[in-house]
Amino acid sequence: MILLETPRLLLRKFTLEDAPFIIELLNSDGWLKYIGDRNVKTVDEAKVYLQQVMKGDAGIGFGFCHVALKEGNIPIGLCGFVKREELDHADIGFAFLPQYLRKGYGKEAAQACLDHGFSKLNMDRVLAITMAENSSSIALLKSLGMQFEKNIIMKEEELMLFSRNSVS
Repeated sequence: MILLETPRLLLRKFTLEDAPFIIELLNSDGWLKYIGDRNVKTVDEAKVYLQQVMKGDAGIGFGFCHVALKEGNIPIGLCGFVKREELDHADIGFAFLPQYLRKGYGKEAAQACLDHGFSKLNMDRVLAITMAENSSSIALLKSLGMQFEKNIIMKEEELMLFSRNSVS
């Protein structure tokens, strides 16, 4: 079921059939470098991971979505919201396969999620976290109108915290 549609992308909930794609995404260089190794190497491990992702929307109405190109329905990444215990508000996250970076897909998917969060989910504030070395994510967050707030420590790692308030 399609949750969001943009001019070039389709965003939908993940299913267990997405396991092969998840293995590829979670073991891509960017994921390993900026998000971390989730030790998902087999279809069974990917299905366990996906079950956690699919539970992730409890309470906020929107978890991480499978992002695919409209043309050909080719999976390219994930984007959506997660509510972490350490943060007061949901945060937006995104990750794309390397061959789909720097083509505007991240901004297109994240903007659609933000618009949906503010207009349909009544979110008044959205956060984002990233590593200081992840200049591409920082640039994308800024292009979405997110403002740097401060550095925070999560799971013994220093991260940059960004935020954006809803425009009422």
